[in-house]
Amino acid sequence: MDEELQKAKKLEDVPSLLLMTGDQVYADDVAGPMLHAIQCVIHQLGLYQEVLEGASLSHSKELTSVANAYYHRDELLPESEFNEDLTERFFGGVRKPVFTTANAGNHLISFAEVMAMYLLVWSPEPWACVTSAEPVDDPDELARYRKEQAAINEFRKSLPQAARAMANVPVYMIFDDHDVTDDWNLSALWETTAYEHPFSRRIIGNALLGYLLCQGWGNQPGNFGQLIEQCQRLFESSNGQHELDTAIQDDLIDQLFHFQHWHFSLPTSPRLVVLDTRTHRWRSEIRRSHPSGLMDWESLTDFQHEIMGEDAVVVVSPAPMFGVKLIEMIQRVFTFFGKPLLVDAENWMAHRGAASVLLNIFGHPRTPRHFVILSGDVHYSFAYDVRVRHKQNGPRVWQITSSGIKNEFPNALLEWLDRLNRWLFAPWSPLNWFTKRRRMWISPRLPEGREAGERLWNGAGIGDVRLDDEGAPTAIRQLDAGGGGTIFKQRAKDD
Repeated sequence: MDEELQKAKKLEDVPSLLLMTGDQVYADDVAGPMLHAIQCVIHQLGLYQEVLEGASLSHSKELTSVANAYYHRDELLPESEFNEDLTERFFGGVRKPVFTTANAGNHLISFAEVMAMYLLVWSPEPWACVTSAEPVDDPDELARYRKEQAAINEFRKSLPQAARAMANVPVYMIFDDHDVTDDWNLSALWETTAYEHPFSRRIIGNALLGYLLCQGWGNQPGNFGQLIEQCQRLFESSNGQHELDTAIQDDLIDQLFHFQHWHFSLPTSPRLVVLDTRTHRWRSEIRRSHPSGLMDWESLTDFQHEIMGEDAVVVVSPAPMFGVKLIEMIQRVFTFFGKPLLVDAENWMAHRGAASVLLNIFGHPRTPRHFVILSGDVHYSFAYDVRVRHKQNGPRVWQITSSGIKNEFPNALLEWLDRLNRWLFAPWSPLNWFTKRRRMWISPRLPEGREAGERLWNGAGIGDVRLDDEGAPTAIRQLDAGGGGTIFKQRAKDD
């Protein structure tokens, strides 16, 4: 991004907006050296500590001294012992933590840890507080720590350029699951498991509080006045003791869990609408362990009212509205057998009600004529042209997915999935009539420099989308982290 700014010769070459579509930080999967840096910042800046309830440790100050402080925090996280029947149904009889991430060894826990993480991610300045100590002794863990340290060092080198880019371009953000924890609100059963345990409730609340202060508040400050007042009350309650008042903290977290305005829109041209697909979910009526719809009926109705009558709209949906059919089918199969967690079975088509309402929006006579959807989440990139079948005056829809900045899909696996998806769901394939999107005609754009048949682009980087005056894309690029990338070109016909 910083290089793109430096290359800009004319005002129109300067990006209008930088949109981050979720998983800006991984609160549930922190590298060992980053966790050490977090503890250094907490100590040097005197960040507020807190009392912990329902945990094997009673205070956040103990997080630096317990034996499981590094690479073994999954053993500190709460387990669902309080409801063995729920554990049986949710985890298939396997005893597992409330938190479902496979990489919870350094999961952030306290509010101080979350805030220190954001400080270190957004700014090069707090790194002056970080020492070069290696707080692990086990040979295998030390080898892993040093490998991660090399990656962190590279991150630190580029941080000043990233900070400069974000200081010179308007930046808007929305959360996805890793900003809080993996599979956040995946199903009604997940919610029951997590929110009924005081320790997991606090951990989720601390992550959401960090998001409020370091990401969400800046999107539309007017929506957060009351919450910010509550934050001030919380911090003032410490009375110089550098310890948060437990009652006030829990009350604020309750308010965050019931907050209704994480989504937002901007009066740009075309209008930008950013969706919250995490906190207003449409819970499954079939089985509580099945994935919830990404938005409930009320939220989808509000979304429809927001865009009706607009000529063009840009919508940020963290998960693609139109994804890879084969991958969604695999997720559906795993859900049928009661294992949605194994494949992150979260997509717009996973819930019948949410999928139906969403697709009806595209068929509404007053839906925007140009409909650009920007997404991430899936760790590969693609672009689709989408139309409503048998409707000449229907909207022109573009699904543009860029993911992720520093996280790629396993390359060999993605190649096979890409190839199989092309064979099984070709335009003439009868399998298309068994999908919820059978009323939609979807044409994948072709990435320049692709291998034969390739539709999906696997390269960490960031998307670059240019729009004309009517809100239609004139160029769709993926700028790879290594300096390369691709252009997604519209094809003349299926090949």
